[in-house]
Amino acid sequence: MKPLPNVMVAPNGARKTKADHPALPVTVSEMVTTAVACYAAGADGLHLHVRNETGGHSLDVGLYQEALTALKIAVPDMTLQITTEAVGMYSPAQQRNVVERIKPDAVSISIAEMCADDDKGAVRAFYAFCADQGIAVQHILYGENDLKLMGTLFTQGILTPENLQLLFVLGRYTAGQQSDPQDLTPFVSWKDQHCPDADWGICAFGQNETKCLRTAQALGGKMRVGFENSFQNADGSIAKNNVDRVAEIVNGPV
Repeated sequence: MKPLPNVMVAPNGARKTKADHPALPVTVSEMVTTAVACYAAGADGLHLHVRNETGGHSLDVGLYQEALTALKIAVPDMTLQITTEAVGMYSPAQQRNVVERIKPDAVSISIAEMCADDDKGAVRAFYAFCADQGIAVQHILYGENDLKLMGTLFTQGILTPENLQLLFVLGRYTAGQQSDPQDLTPFVSWKDQHCPDADWGICAFGQNETKCLRTAQALGGKMRVGFENSFQNADGSIAKNNVDRVAEIVNGPV
């Protein structure tokens, strides 16, 4: 399984639009342009969301295949990671179907969303399928409840503590979606106790995105940066585009 990129750009997410920032990429063409520029700035991975004809979140297989084909040509050395994010629109079965049909190199999956229908057999079979296909699954963890759920999956033998990729999300459910470097402590403590060899990274919402990413980096974590989580540079200014956010992470002071 390919390791997580050191710096993964998340250029758009599922909910934001150009009304939030005019440089937010929405179309496949815009995503390709963003990917090329961010790769040149030092990002070695891209977290991919696709949008439908009205700009809304989509898990459409055709849209994913179109975007992946274009991106593999434009940035062949960049790790491309799709998402199964539900956004209240997609069931666990629909999320699994997308991955099974596309067979991507990498995917990020919220374990809470994947286990939402409590179909242990389907979840077990799905994760076994991903392992058999060599799909790098980054498990998204938002807080204490997700950590407990991951522990339950270990106990049930659905997942094992070995060969894990994790994403710790900071600030998503805080007031104003503002993260703090201290938010990372319980995640890292849990990892060190239950799966110390896990390949892990973080994303962080709000103005403290850079501080949080730097904290993770110092602890051996990987970094996901970009407009999905924050438009703000460390000094509080609004970034012109995703390249600005990548450049600050790659070149800025620790």
